[in-house]
Amino acid sequence: MVAPLTYEQLITQISSRHPTMSRRFQQVARYIVQNPNSVALDSVKAIAANAGVQPSTLVRFAQALDYGGFSEMQKVFQSRLLTSAPGFRERMEALRSEVGEGPDTTNLAFLRQLAVADMAGLQHLLDTIDEAQLEAAARRLAGAETIYVLGQLRAFPVVSYLAYALTHLRRHARLLDGAGGLAAEQAALMGPKDLLLAVSFRHYAREVVDIAEAARARGVPILAITDSQLSPLAKHADPWFEVPAGEFNFARSLAAPMCLAQALVVCMAHALAADGEASPEAAALASEVLAEVQR
Repeated sequence: MVAPLTYEQLITQISSRHPTMSRRFQQVARYIVQNPNSVALDSVKAIAANAGVQPSTLVRFAQALDYGGFSEMQKVFQSRLLTSAPGFRERMEALRSEVGEGPDTTNLAFLRQLAVADMAGLQHLLDTIDEAQLEAAARRLAGAETIYVLGQLRAFPVVSYLAYALTHLRRHARLLDGAGGLAAEQAALMGPKDLLLAVSFRHYAREVVDIAEAARARGVPILAITDSQLSPLAKHADPWFEVPAGEFNFARSLAAPMCLAQALVVCMAHALAADGEASPEAAALASEVLAEVQR
């Protein structure tokens, strides 16, 4: 076989082979897909340390994709970097310079660091989401009979907001909260005219993945917010939105996924306001939401 020549070809091949990779290779795949600029710029030793593997694992990973070695695969990431927008880390550094830095152990410094990370994440969100994705999501949300909202662990605040906002717009929305251990039974009520709106980030909650897989098998449309095209939700959803999360840590922000969740509700409101078949109450509420956003 011939090694992928472009970044797009490489990521496509990694995505297709990811389910059958060894655990270590999957660990490498997640890191390089979520941190392409770091892979382009850092040394093999630094990349291996950040990915949590040995440098030899990176070499074997590249060879498994038909490259002569890791440096040959790294050139693909370097070529992408020449034409791509600044990455998350680069934005963070630029924003730190703009905002300024003081002593790093004060309470105000903690706030500043979190705010800078949020701003960088929101800028990245604007660069990675396009009109076609939002339009497709708006149509799905506006056309569904019932919207089932699902998310656990770190994603739970996002889906809680979505259930609230959708209900506020008089949409039939049900939060699959698993009360009484009945999440799977609640999800079994979904049908092809409904929509599953699922949110999940690494480490992906097993119950969320299982419900999404079962829903897909029954022909239930799925809309997802997740953190990588290697996410188990990405292969089941259409459309799906990628909100890269970076390294797993306690301070990982929800600003970008919450902003995207708000945007999806507003886009749905726009679709409802323009839909001649929407109920007068729904259309009126949607128009109010749009007016508030456009002020």
